[in-house]
Amino acid sequence: MSTEHTLGTPVTVVGAGMAGAACAAALVVAGVPVRVLDRGRAPGGRMASPELHGRRVDVGAGYFTVRDNGFEAVVGEWRDRGLAREWTDTFGVLAADDQPSTSTGPMRWATPGGLRSLVRDVLGDIEVTTADLDALPDGDVVIAMPDPQAARLTEIAEPVGYDPVIAVAVGFEPESMRDLPFTHAAFVNDHPSVSFIADDGSRRGDGAAVFVAHTTPDLAAAHLDDPTEVIGEVEDAVTELLGIGRSAIEWTHAHRWTFAKPTGAHDATHSLQQIDGRLVGLAGDQWCPEGSPRVESAWRSGADLAAAIIARRDA
Repeated sequence: MSTEHTLGTPVTVVGAGMAGAACAAALVVAGVPVRVLDRGRAPGGRMASPELHGRRVDVGAGYFTVRDNGFEAVVGEWRDRGLAREWTDTFGVLAADDQPSTSTGPMRWATPGGLRSLVRDVLGDIEVTTADLDALPDGDVVIAMPDPQAARLTEIAEPVGYDPVIAVAVGFEPESMRDLPFTHAAFVNDHPSVSFIADDGSRRGDGAAVFVAHTTPDLAAAHLDDPTEVIGEVEDAVTELLGIGRSAIEWTHAHRWTFAKPTGAHDATHSLQQIDGRLVGLAGDQWCPEGSPRVESAWRSGADLAAAIIARRDA
């Protein structure tokens, strides 16, 4: 057994989104001590669900799907414990100068407690320390972050690009929720401001009159320095698309995602290299050789990287 990479020496996991959480949890199960660092005030990464006006709102990922067999087993446990539920397989489709239609695809899953609750569940008792790094920490390390952020700490071969998004949560008067043009959520085609709208009350299952709109990448890119600047334009778009008067708006909240959606993907589920005598692993939803980046690809990436680290340390 290698004296440099024994199972008993710690691994530092940088990033407490789903990929980092899955990797850290699998390492702990195998007896590998970990420390998890994240620049955010709470774990979850792009599965963020802050408390806004008395309830959790999903302002990051809109939902998750289940195709991966290993992830399916995890989701089954979440469902049995009431942490996740099937939401819908059908979204609306809105387009200018066209009647609303629907599009049926895979079952989308949602959570009563917000998507961040799933990351917390994966982490279990693992503590997350707030830290903003400008260099790799000592020892073996996992970097579970979008490529542009990971590249600040180590070299990334053929890094994946990202589109920005600003998510705008809008709270309405409950009595205004009548005769909406879609149920659950809708893709918005060819709109200058908005690309997706989700009924967060439907998604969470509490019926709250809260909608979350995702801006187009172009609009987000123009306002990353001050995401609140898009609120007025998004309010106009959402009320027009929903057929609700602006006077029904009670509150709004804007959340910036500079690295929201990978524009490509790596051809492996993870990377693991030995650099300067220590292991450096890369994971995230962008590490998905099959299909588009999503929550389950982040989980698979972290789980596979943990297995690779364990195998290397036990060799």
